Amino acid sequence: MKNEKKSYHHGNLAESLLEAVDELATKFGLEAVTLRACAKIVGVSPSSAFRHYADKRALLTAFATKALDQLSASMEAAKEQATKNGEHEFSAVGLAYIEFALDKPAFFRAMWREETTYTNDKDYMAATNRLSSHLQGGFGETIADDDPDCLSPEELLAWSSVHGLANLFVDGPVDKGQSKEVKLITAKAMISTLSSAFTKA
Repeated sequence: MKNEKKSYHHGNLAESLLEAVDELATKFGLEAVTLRACAKIVGVSPSSAFRHYADKRALLTAFATKALDQLSASMEAAKEQATKNGEHEFSAVGLAYIEFALDKPAFFRAMWREETTYTNDKDYMAATNRLSSHLQGGFGETIADDDPDCLSPEELLAWSSVHGLANLFVDGPVDKGQSKEVKLITAKAMISTLSSAFTKA
């Protein structure tokens, strides 16, 4: 009980539980996540955890929402920094997408797992729409875009390429066992090849 009171007083329990999801999912996969296990990691009673999240699916919905928001923020920051420094914007945004997956594989895996999320949750829907606006808006406003309300062939190519490579890094055979630095070299080479086809001058 003492640890529980300390958690409430000094921190955000809801956020701490999401951090516990990240810890468990990174080590053992999303399937290993339970509210009770997360409560144990945080040091609170299961009943305290259930006061914040009604069930495991609600917990994973919040986790997926956080993932979507963080990826959107990463893309926004990359675009802003590249513009400020006069760097290639598409390359920066594409690399930010892949680096997010490498740095936060559990978040990356959770984003669109409809079987583990309440897809009609208002916060999840808002986060999904925010990220969709980046992807549909010229892939973070870095390629020509005539219709921001749908994905053009160029935007689909950009998204599927960076998402596919990110997935191959996280769960597939590409550069398996290699360092993050090696993987980023591979990513930069692919993005450079991709960007030459349709990015803004």
